[in-house]
Amino acid sequence: MVSEVLNLKVDRMTKLDGESKVKAFCDLVFGDLFLVKGFRIVEGEKGMFVGMPQQQSKQGKWFSIFLPATTEIKEYISETVLQAYRAQGEGE
Repeated sequence: MVSEVLNLKVDRMTKLDGESKVKAFCDLVFGDLFLVKGFRIVEGEKGMFVGMPQQQSKQGKWFSIFLPATTEIKEYISETVLQAYRAQGEGE
């Protein structure tokens, strides 16, 4: 159901080289209506996860500027992004 409502597409995937925990950035298109930039694929202690777009405040703190409304939507976004990342080959 979520996949039909969101009609989510990974628009661009940019993989990063090096030892950083951030492995890639991507943009997502929602329903051919909205483009959201700045999703991150991060290698954490418990495996890969998707970081939401963030912005830095004048005080230097980071905060999310995009938050899924439900856990189900967050999980769907994560699954879609990680699947696209793996489809391009994690080691590339």
